[in-house]
Amino acid sequence: MMKEITIRNLQKGILKIDNTPNAIDKYFEKLVEEVGELSRAIRKDVRLKNSDNIKGTVEEELYDILYYVICLSNMYNIDLEKCAILKEELNKEKYNRPSIFE
Repeated sequence: MMKEITIRNLQKGILKIDNTPNAIDKYFEKLVEEVGELSRAIRKDVRLKNSDNIKGTVEEELYDILYYVICLSNMYNIDLEKCAILKEELNKEKYNRPSIFE
């Protein structure tokens, strides 16, 4: 049975399968590579259509970016959910708007 997908669950799951100590440079290089692949998919407007073939799509590349952001967060022992709350409080004041969590 699949758990609810939360940032915390993603962090824990990725940590179980992809935890290479001292690999910050590797994860950052992969992140940059995936941003380039996202750029290409956006330029070509390659989207996930009515099939399950996600390969080369904007959707795939966005997940790949999320994956490497989470890997980096894990390397630094950063709780991304906590960061989201703290950063949103800053944005609330900076942009004089409600928090997305309100």
